Amino acid sequence: MTTNDANGGSSQPSHAPVPIDGRAPLDGLDTEQLAGVGDMDPEHFRIAAHATVDAMADYLAGVRGFPVLPPIEPGSLRGLFPGAAPDAPEPVAAMLADVGRLVAPNTTHWQHPGFLAYFGTTASGPGILAEMLVAALGANAMLWRTSPVATELEEVVVDWLRRALGLPEAFGGLLTDTASTSSLIALGAAREAAGTRAAAEGIAGRTDVPRLRVYASAEAHSSIEKACMTLGLGRESLVRIETDDAYAMDPAALAEAVARDRAAGLRPIAVVATLGTTSSTAIDPVEAIADVAAREGLWLHVDAAYGGAAAIVPERRGPFAGWEGADSIVVNPHKWLFTPLDASLLLSPRMTVLRDAFSLVPEYLRTLDRATPVHDYSEYTPVLGRRFRALKLWFVLRYFGLDGIRRRIDAHCEWAADLTAAIEADPDFELLAPVPFSTVCLRARPRELAGREEEPEVRADLDDLNERLLAAANATGEILLSHTRLRGRFTIRVAIGNLHTTRGDVMRAWEILRTEAARLRG
Repeated sequence: MTTNDANGGSSQPSHAPVPIDGRAPLDGLDTEQLAGVGDMDPEHFRIAAHATVDAMADYLAGVRGFPVLPPIEPGSLRGLFPGAAPDAPEPVAAMLADVGRLVAPNTTHWQHPGFLAYFGTTASGPGILAEMLVAALGANAMLWRTSPVATELEEVVVDWLRRALGLPEAFGGLLTDTASTSSLIALGAAREAAGTRAAAEGIAGRTDVPRLRVYASAEAHSSIEKACMTLGLGRESLVRIETDDAYAMDPAALAEAVARDRAAGLRPIAVVATLGTTSSTAIDPVEAIADVAAREGLWLHVDAAYGGAAAIVPERRGPFAGWEGADSIVVNPHKWLFTPLDASLLLSPRMTVLRDAFSLVPEYLRTLDRATPVHDYSEYTPVLGRRFRALKLWFVLRYFGLDGIRRRIDAHCEWAADLTAAIEADPDFELLAPVPFSTVCLRARPRELAGREEEPEVRADLDDLNERLLAAANATGEILLSHTRLRGRFTIRVAIGNLHTTRGDVMRAWEILRTEAARLRG
């Protein structure tokens, strides 16, 4: 379907559909049990599972043959599916055939080597295998007794990651679904640590609690604002701090904002420092921010959802200096640690405060038959039910080993550096942000417009050119890129983090951008 180039990439794919229908004999498999009241027979499950695994392997082997983004319009798929569930049972063979016919061709292929949008989420082979086992076990890891090994393996895996990231032993932690939830929990703990008694009494209508303040950079992720909304602080409680030329938070501006709010009778409770912002992967100076937080008595939450994985490489820990002074840290293994969605790591040296912010134990969840203290992780989160996420991290960490993970992260950063050098050498493009990790922000800027970028008409023309360039590059089907705005400028992002991506794929993306830009300029 494709041919490899000298750099380990590929030529333009044929986009031929990849069959996903399994290879095992499935005809008539379910006939025996379709009229029964039980589950699929284990031997029937074995045959169907083999066929499903064959389909999964075929998909992974042939994913390059699909366009990364399916060339369809919204609303065009729903009519392909029946309007109501079937009354009569249907065989597994029919379901797998429909996956190949309806699902695979119409998904956005995050596993595609040309997926360079957002932050990549690679479902690695060992992670997929573990997800299958998690589904088979069917465990709800809400309490120790509902799955002892899920609880204790989570303790083990969290500590493995804590050590790998170079953080002190004082940090405990847990696994949540996404950074949005991890940051919500952290800010809930900050609200409790400020002495608001919000978990018990709420904050609405209380005259003894002034308006609370949370601080984050102008480039911080929207999940911080959503957490303020969800926790009853309101969006107005979030103060966006200005950034420097590298899009990093200005600690002096933070200190001034805190002082200004205190003088106005408001109560600052937390600051969020980001190590790898979503738009540009900027690095907030966490050591200086930690000094402000300590002086002002603020909870310091570090959002390292994307960039934190780089700390597993000791030589790349420079940007993380001072994060050991945080009250909470989030790192997402489902981003750059090759773990299937979802898996977010929340670390804190103040786990008791995290628990106090969300603990609620009704009688039917009390543990009465164990004298030894246990971790009931549902006490630390707004939700009760929890997946056995530790198993897939256990598989991923063991399969690749820390050295293997470091090697892959290093390679992604090196390819980003190669792309950066190519952009800087091209007079018709420009880099729009530093590249501390593996995400590159750029735009087309024809050489004849150099020095005129801030003229309103030129600025509008450049935005229009780059919007059209992004659409044209994505329309090739070979790659998928995303965008942001930096200082109001339309910016194309190339985010390298997919396990299936090669250096050749990265440079092919660059070739597509150059070719399409030249075509659009006529």
